Amino acid sequence: MPSIIRQVVPLVIAIALISGIAWVLYQVYLSFTKIRESASERMGKKNVVFTKDGMRVGVRQMQNEKYVDKTQSYVVKAWNLANAQKDEEM
Repeated sequence: MPSIIRQVVPLVIAIALISGIAWVLYQVYLSFTKIRESASERMGKKNVVFTKDGMRVGVRQMQNEKYVDKTQSYVVKAWNLANAQKDEEM
């Protein structure tokens, strides 16, 4: 009987050790999964999406009227600067 116990004890210790290591690795896996989901959610709010092919960056929607106003203001500024330089040359 003592001989059987001597043979079983190392097996029980090995199984306990492997189970402990497996549990720790599982917890690490769960942590990384939560971190990845959190980062993906935060990046999604900034129009950045991770796909299996890489990363895709979206463009925020801009109303057409605002786009035209900004473009027009830049054209007017350039026009005014060009006219100011012409006036200085004369």
